[in-house]
Amino acid sequence: MKFKKAIVHNWRLYVLMLPALIWLIIFAYYPMYGLLISFKDYKGALGIMGSPWAKPIWKHFAEFFTTSIAGNVIRNTLVLSFLTILFSFPIPIVFAILLNQLNGKRKRKLIQTVSYAPYFISNVVVVSILNVICAPSGFVNTIIKGIIGRPLLLMSSAEYFRTMYIVSNIWQTMGFSAIVYIAALTGISPDYYEAAIMDGATKLQRIRHIDLPLIMPTIIIMLVLALGNVMTIGYEKVYLMQAGTNTQVSEIISTYVYKVGLQNAQYSFATAVGLFNSVVNFLILMAANVVAKKTSDISIF
Repeated sequence: MKFKKAIVHNWRLYVLMLPALIWLIIFAYYPMYGLLISFKDYKGALGIMGSPWAKPIWKHFAEFFTTSIAGNVIRNTLVLSFLTILFSFPIPIVFAILLNQLNGKRKRKLIQTVSYAPYFISNVVVVSILNVICAPSGFVNTIIKGIIGRPLLLMSSAEYFRTMYIVSNIWQTMGFSAIVYIAALTGISPDYYEAAIMDGATKLQRIRHIDLPLIMPTIIIMLVLALGNVMTIGYEKVYLMQAGTNTQVSEIISTYVYKVGLQNAQYSFATAVGLFNSVVNFLILMAANVVAKKTSDISIF
């Protein structure tokens, strides 16, 4: 009864929420119906419901774990993801804090705009730029050749793949990822800074005792969310950076799913691998949330 009264009283808010709810159902929940494919021997002519169930029902999951490539793609995904978090996660925080220390509103806006512009550049363009500047006769190798006397195969060698991916990812996402931290810093009351200045605190001391503690809840939440996506790396950029000589370290779950699912038309097998990937992400998210809640009393739920 109370719930009905609340709906009637706040009907405008529910109407405002309706478009987002419809979008969520259509694009987030309805596609989950397709997960049935992972438990069936899917045939396009028969459709999802008409296709026979796999025997045994975990057949495609077992096939994945018995392949020779399974261990390698899982390891590559975890290593690349954790290295990306290790190096990419702290940089937007540092950038936001440094930007917050700048005097002049126009200067801050200009730097912020320039920094998050790369986020909107297509991965195809980014990889094309990398191929040009990192070619044996490119700008980067010209500098390297002047230092060590020879160019390096940066875009085709397995040993440089992760470095190139992480460096380009930092360049692409640093400014955009910093927006949430800039917003958190903007919300800090100027009274804290005025009191600290009155007490003779230096800029570093203000960062240490005001900025970092007050944006720590935001940092923890963003870290938990990042860990919840540790098994999810977009296939586009990795796939574009792949070469025959670096697939040993560049083949990850998303590129493997793309190849077996779309290129080889093994839809049930690819869906099973994708479902396994999502389940692992969910478990890591839950574990990270529990740890965050116990250690800092901050969590996403």
